[in-house]
Amino acid sequence: MTRNNSLAPPTLVVDTRTRPRSDTNETRAVTPSGSFVSSASTISNSFLTPSHSNSHLLPTPSECGSVLTVAPEAVLLPDPGTESDFQVENNPFAFSPGHLNKLQNPKSLSAFWALGGLAGIARGLQSDINAGLSIDETSAPSSITFEQAIGRTSDKFPESPKWVSTPGSSRFADRTRVFGKNILPAKKATPIWKLMWNAYNDKVIILLTVAAIISLALGLYETFGTVKEPGSPPSVDWVEGVAIIIAILIVTLVGSLNDWQKERAFVRLNAKKEDREIKVVRSGKSFMINVRDILVGDVLHIEPGDLVPVDGVFINGHDLKCDESSATGESDAIKKTPGEQVMAQLDSGANPKDLDPFIISGSKVLEGVGTFLCTSVGVNSSFGKIMMSIRTEIEATPLQKKLERLAVAIAKLGGTAAILLFFVLLFRFLGGLSADTRTSSEKASAFLDILIVAVTIIVVAVPEGLPLAVTLALAFATTRLLKENNLVRVLRACETMGNATAICSDKTGTLTTNKMTVVVGTFGQSSFARSEGEEPGVRTVSQWAAELAQKTREAIVQSVAINSTAFEGEETGQFTFIGSKTETALLQLARDHLGMQSLAEVRANEQVVQMMPFDSAKKCMGAVIRLRDGSGYRLLVKGASEILLNFCSEKADVHSLATSGLSGDERIELESTIDSYAKGSLRTIGIVYKDFSQWPPNDAEVEDGHVQFHSVLDNLIWLGLVGIQDPVRPGVPEAVRKAQHAGVVVRMVTGDNAVTAQAIATECGIYTDGLIMEGPEFRRLSNEDMDAKLPKLQVLARSSPEDKRILVARLKALGETVAVTGDGTNDAPALKTADVGFSMGICGTEVAKEASEIVLMDDNFASILTALKWGRAVNDSVQKFLQFQITVNITAVLLAFISAVADPEMHSVLTAVQLLWVNLIMDTFAALALATDPPTERVLDRKPQPKSAPLITTNMWKMIIGQAILQLAVTLVLHFAGSQILGYDPNDTTQQTELDTMVFNTFVWMQIFNEFNNRRLDNNFNIFEGVHRNRFFILINFIMVGAQIAIIFVGGAAFEITAINGTQWAICVVAAAVSLPWAVAVRLFPDAWFAKIAGTVGAPVVVVYRFLARICSKVGAVFSKIWKKTKTSSSLEEQDQEKSTPKEQNIAPEIVVSEGWDNGHMYNSPEIRIDDLEQGRR
Repeated sequence: MTRNNSLAPPTLVVDTRTRPRSDTNETRAVTPSGSFVSSASTISNSFLTPSHSNSHLLPTPSECGSVLTVAPEAVLLPDPGTESDFQVENNPFAFSPGHLNKLQNPKSLSAFWALGGLAGIARGLQSDINAGLSIDETSAPSSITFEQAIGRTSDKFPESPKWVSTPGSSRFADRTRVFGKNILPAKKATPIWKLMWNAYNDKVIILLTVAAIISLALGLYETFGTVKEPGSPPSVDWVEGVAIIIAILIVTLVGSLNDWQKERAFVRLNAKKEDREIKVVRSGKSFMINVRDILVGDVLHIEPGDLVPVDGVFINGHDLKCDESSATGESDAIKKTPGEQVMAQLDSGANPKDLDPFIISGSKVLEGVGTFLCTSVGVNSSFGKIMMSIRTEIEATPLQKKLERLAVAIAKLGGTAAILLFFVLLFRFLGGLSADTRTSSEKASAFLDILIVAVTIIVVAVPEGLPLAVTLALAFATTRLLKENNLVRVLRACETMGNATAICSDKTGTLTTNKMTVVVGTFGQSSFARSEGEEPGVRTVSQWAAELAQKTREAIVQSVAINSTAFEGEETGQFTFIGSKTETALLQLARDHLGMQSLAEVRANEQVVQMMPFDSAKKCMGAVIRLRDGSGYRLLVKGASEILLNFCSEKADVHSLATSGLSGDERIELESTIDSYAKGSLRTIGIVYKDFSQWPPNDAEVEDGHVQFHSVLDNLIWLGLVGIQDPVRPGVPEAVRKAQHAGVVVRMVTGDNAVTAQAIATECGIYTDGLIMEGPEFRRLSNEDMDAKLPKLQVLARSSPEDKRILVARLKALGETVAVTGDGTNDAPALKTADVGFSMGICGTEVAKEASEIVLMDDNFASILTALKWGRAVNDSVQKFLQFQITVNITAVLLAFISAVADPEMHSVLTAVQLLWVNLIMDTFAALALATDPPTERVLDRKPQPKSAPLITTNMWKMIIGQAILQLAVTLVLHFAGSQILGYDPNDTTQQTELDTMVFNTFVWMQIFNEFNNRRLDNNFNIFEGVHRNRFFILINFIMVGAQIAIIFVGGAAFEITAINGTQWAICVVAAAVSLPWAVAVRLFPDAWFAKIAGTVGAPVVVVYRFLARICSKVGAVFSKIWKKTKTSSSLEEQDQEKSTPKEQNIAPEIVVSEGWDNGHMYNSPEIRIDDLEQGRR
C-alpha cells in the first residue's frame, strides 16, 4: 500500500494556515520554500534535512497570525548512533520511537512543541487522552502523517486514507511492531562453558598449556618410545605434563565456578518482585493490567506510591509531584504541569521555566493523582535505555594487566635460559660424538635427555601457581566478603578495589539515608539535636520527647497527623508513610518518639471541620478540628517557619500550653535559630495553631461555605520549630576518615544544589578546604583545566549522569583507580565507567545493581572499607606468593642450569620429578597458604598502589635476591663440596645418592621456611603475626612437611632418592632453617642501598632482556605477517564490497543551527553546533 509516512519533514515552520479543500487527498509536506511536495515512501526517514535552507522564506507573524517558529530538523535530529530508532518500515503512526525519545533525552520542551504538544502526540499515536486506546484494536485504526498530527486543529488537513488492517492480526499488532513492548530483552546467563573459556583465555594459562603439551609429549616418548635397561626405575616423566594440565584445570574450574556462583547469587538478589499492576484507561473504561502489557498511546492512572513504569506526558490531575532522585539525582519533588497547559503557555510566549509535563520511567509518585499518556516503553524508555547501555564487557583489572606483562617477561627469560642451556649441552654432546662408543639408540636417548632438561627449565620458569594463587585469593576474599555484606558480582573487582585511589560517592541514598528525617527542633526553651555529634547540654530527640507533657505531645501529634495529606502504606514488605518527604518525616517523628500508634486511628479520633490545602504563596497548609471537650475549634498550621513566625503574636509554653505574648527579643532569637538551621542546609518547618470559639470566625472571609485560608493567618500561637534533613548514614564520617587515612580521596557527586552538598560533605568529613563545583561549570572545562582542578575537587554539585561519567573517565585517564558508589538509575553510567562500581542492595535500583561490580547488601557506605581491606589483602596475597614463587623459580632454574652444565653426563642435580614436586605441589600449597591470610586494620595505614606501580617492589626484589643467593649457596655447596665436607666417597653410589637426597631435601625445606618469611612484605621482623588466625596456613604446612617426609622414606623409585638417617635429616633442616635469620639480615639491609646495587648490577641484564625481547617481537611479527596474508587472501571479496560502498569518513561535518528552549531558557541567538561523527560534538 502506498502512503505518506514522512514523519518529521524538512520543515522550518509549523504552518497553521487552513489549506483549501480543493487540494487532492494526497498527503503533502511543507518545504522551506512553502511549496508542497508529495511523499509516498513506505519507510519513515524523517531525520533527513534539506540540502538547502532558505530562512528568508519563513512566513512572518503578519502572514501567519500567531505562529511559533521552531526547527524540527534540529530539535528532532537523531543523535549519532540512534538513526535506526527513526526508521520504521510501513509506519501507520505519525512518529517513530526516535521522535518520542527526544522528549526525554533530556527533557525537551522544544521537542514537545515540535511534536504538537499533548494533542499532537495523542493524534500522532492515534490515541484519545480521555478514552485511551481501543480494546478492540489489532492493526492501526488508520494512517496519519507527521503534518496531520502536529496541526493545531483537526480540520486543517485532508483526511488520511483508512488504514487497512491485516487479516488475522493479533491485538495491537502495529503498535507493538512500531513501538515495542514494555519488556527488556532478557540478559542471558553466561553458560558455565563460556565462563570456563574466559578463565582459560589468560596468557599465563596458554603459556602453561604449551609447556604441558611439550612436557607430556616428551614424557610419553621417554616412557613408551625408548627401551629401558632391565631393573631401571619406571619412567614417570609424563607425570610432569599431566600435573601441569591438572593445575590448568583447577585454575579454570575454580575461576569459572566462582564467577558462575556469583552470577547466580546476583540473579537471586535481583529476583523479580511480584509482577506489578497499574490502572489503564482503554475504550473509556479503567481497569488493572500488568506493567509488561503497557503500550505506547495508553492512558495510565498514577497515584502516591506508584513507581512509574514508562515514559509519558502528563494529561491532567491534581497536585502531582514526582520523586525523580533515582532517575536524575534531583532530591526535591518535581511538580508536574498538564501538557495542554504547557502548550498554551508556550504558544502565548510565556516563560517556560518550571513547566514540566514529562513523566519519567523509574521515578516515584509522591503526591497527587493524575493520568498520563505513554510515549516510550521497554528499550526506548529512559529506564530501558540505561539498562541496555550498561550491558558491556568488563575491562581487565590493573593486577591482570601486570600479571600478563610479568608472565610474558618470565616466559622470555625462561625461554632464553632454556635455549642457552640446550645449545650449551648440544655443543658438548656434538663435540663428544667422535669419542662416544654408545649405540645409536643410546645416543638418541642422551639427546632427548638434553631436550627434556631444556623443557624442564621452561616449565620451572613459568609460574603455574600464580593464576591459581590469584584465583584462590579472590575466591576466598569474595566468600568472606559476602558474610560481611558485600556481594562481589565480578570476581576480579575485589583486587581492583584494594588499590582504589579515589571514591566518587553519590549523596542521596549512599552517604545519606534518602529518607527525610527531623534532626533538630526547638519548642520554647526545650530543644533537641541529632543523636550523633550533638552539642553538650543539648538533648537527643528521645530525651526531649520523654520530658514533654502529654498535652504538648498531643498538640504536636494533632498538627502533624491531621494537617497532612500523607498516609500509611507498605513498601517492599515494610511499613512506611507515603506522601511528601516533609510530611512523612514529621509523621515518623510522631510515630517513633511522640507515641502515635496509628495514623488512621489519630484521624478517626478527631472531628475535622475543614482542610486547607498547601498555599504556595504563603508556603503553609492548615486544618481545622473541633476540640474534644466541645469548647471550640483549633486551627492547625504548618509550613515555612520564617513566614509563619510573621503571622504569630503569641507563643505556647512547652509544658502547659499556656500562651503568652511573643516579645521582640524572643522573635529575634527564633529568627536566629531559623537562620542557623537554614545554614546547616536544613528545611525548617514551623508548627503553629490558634483556638477559636466558633467556626467560621466572625472576622473571616467565607467563600462557598469555606473559610479563606489567608483571612485567618493572623495572631497565631507559635508552638515550635523543627529542622528536617536527609541525614547522613550512621558510621559514614568514620568510614570516610578511615578511607582518607588509607590514602583514598573521597569525593561527593550529587544532583543536589551546592549549599546542601557542602553541608552534607562537611558533616561527612569529605569537604575540608577544597573545591566545590557545579556540573554545568565542570563540563565546560577543557581537559587541561579539568586536570588542574581535579586534585582539589571535593564536591561536584548539580551534576547530571553525564557529568559523573566524565569525572570518572577523566580520573581514570589521569591514572587513578576509581570506585563509584550509587543507588539510583542516574548513577549507572558512572558505575559502569568506574574501575569498581558499588551499588546498594536494599534501596538501590535494578539499573544501579546491574551496572555495579559489588553490591553492598546493607546499604552501608562503611562496608566499602571492608571491600578496601579485602582488596588490599588480595593484592598482598598475590605479592606474597610472587615473592615466594620467583625465589623458587630463580633458584631452581639456576640450580638446574649450573648442575647440568657442570655434570659430565649433563644431568641436573634435581630430576624432572623432583622439580615437579618443588614446582607444582609446593606452589599449589603455597598459593593456598599465602592467599588465605585475612586482612588486619593495619592494611589501611598505607597508601594505595597506583596503576603504574610495579608488581614486584624494591623490597620484594631484595627478599627474592637475598633468599635466592642463600638457597643457591647452600645447595651448590652441598652438591659440589658435600662429599668432602661430610667425608663421603665420590665413587660410592649409595653415598652419592644420599647426598643427592640431602640436596633435594634441603632445597624443599628451605622453601617451607621461606614460606614463613614471605608472610611479610615489609621490613618488620614478626613473620608469625596473625598466623594463628589462618588455619589454612597451619594445615597446609603440616601437609607439606608430612608429604616431604613421606617422599624421602617411600618415594625412592620415582624421585631417584633414598632414605637418610637422623644426622643427615638434622643437616638438611638446620641448613634450611638458616633462611629465617638470613631473612632478618636481608630486611635490615637498607632498601636504598639495594636499589643502587641492583641498578648497577642489573643494568646489563636489562640490556640483554630488551635485546631478546626485540628479537622475539620481530620473530612474532614475521609469523603475524604470514597470518595476515592468509587472512587477507580469504577476505578480498569483502574488501571489494567495502570499496563499492561510499566511505562515511568522507562525509563533511554537518552544521546545525538551532534555537529554542534549553533547561527552561529561551535562546534568542542561534546556537551553532558542528556534528562530526569521527570527532564528536564540538
